[in-house]
Amino acid sequence: MISSKKLGIWMDHSNANLMEFTRDPLETRVLSADFSHQDKVHTLNRSEAVMHNREQHQKGDYYKRLSEVIRNYDDVLLFGPTDAKTELFNQLRLDHRFETIKIAVQQTDKMTDNQQHAFVKDYFSRH
Repeated sequence: MISSKKLGIWMDHSNANLMEFTRDPLETRVLSADFSHQDKVHTLNRSEAVMHNREQHQKGDYYKRLSEVIRNYDDVLLFGPTDAKTELFNQLRLDHRFETIKIAVQQTDKMTDNQQHAFVKDYFSRH
């Protein structure tokens, strides 16, 4: 039997905690969006339209970097408190390269690292 590669991603619009479900204890890698609050304030002072355009570009880059990681897995769980997981999921569904990857989306509250690890372990132990 071939073991599938499983990845849990707790995410919001600025950070993603990536937890590969292979070993105990789980290790977390953090992937961050490059658009900080300070960038937002600085850009907003110049123009709201410019800020929105730059923010959309940064978000697209953030989702693209996450997509490149997800391509290496067979089973992925996206979870977190914001709409970021759903936005990423919708983007992935438009790309045929992700058709064979099982991707689940679940709404959660903010979680500590330990709660995130337990959530990923529980999810993949049941599925």
